[in-house]
Amino acid sequence: MMENTNHMIHQSQKWTTVIQSKNAWNGLDLKELWRYRDLVELFVRRDFVAMYKQTVLGPLWFLIQPLLSSMVYAIIFGEIAKIPTDGIPGLLFYLSGLIIWNYFSACLTQTSDSFVKNAAIFGKVYFPRLVMPIVVVIANLFSFLIQFVLFICFLGFYWLQGFPVQLNWLMLLLPLQLAVIAAFGLGIGLMVTSLTIKYRDLTFLVSLLMQLWMYASPVVYPISQVPESWRFVYSLNPVAVSIELFRAAFLGQGHIDPLVIILDVILVGIILIVGLLLFGRAEKSFLDTV
Repeated sequence: MMENTNHMIHQSQKWTTVIQSKNAWNGLDLKELWRYRDLVELFVRRDFVAMYKQTVLGPLWFLIQPLLSSMVYAIIFGEIAKIPTDGIPGLLFYLSGLIIWNYFSACLTQTSDSFVKNAAIFGKVYFPRLVMPIVVVIANLFSFLIQFVLFICFLGFYWLQGFPVQLNWLMLLLPLQLAVIAAFGLGIGLMVTSLTIKYRDLTFLVSLLMQLWMYASPVVYPISQVPESWRFVYSLNPVAVSIELFRAAFLGQGHIDPLVIILDVILVGIILIVGLLLFGRAEKSFLDTV
């Protein structure tokens, strides 16, 4: 009688959640990420609000940082070094490069320490580890949008002063452009965070790399200043192409090669896939290493 009762209870039980092992090839479960979308929203709100929560100026820092940097660049590189800006007012030129660069830089640097930074919460509760890098990308997208509004305001101001604003159809590529920049920063960041578990030196290397990378991108100078023989190789930097595409769309100045854009999209796709694979392999055992 007891055996029949246990059998009936066993038959009536239905599993609601099944947790199984993953390998590097099936570690990316988009359905699982979608089920945790509320958690993503919660973390995005937390990161965005907490960034300047206890500061005096609060969210104004999103505007002050790129504006002050642009003014300093305009003085140092424009007035002192006399680096041309292809006829674009200095403040607009540097601001247009900075807001793209800041988004890429934030996505890469903040993703690169995802494992180490969130080790405590990863060890307490299960959720897809990829949630945290995605939160970084989305939270910084809001920062970009705030800075983009600042850029549009200055663009309108210079238009009223007589600067010939040449908006064109390339503006429609802005969402795709942001997706490529986000994927590029995410892919490299995932590679770095996967390797940082064993090689902590990479944390310091990333800081140095980002400083050098900015000057290898047309943030403070136009691509027209790059020697013609080096321009194709230089343009294989997706950040450089993205900045030039942004300037071409909103300022009417920029060197755009459709072939280079296609090659950069393919390169970013490969980097993102490699980053996801490394992340999938590392997440299974990182708590034993960190």
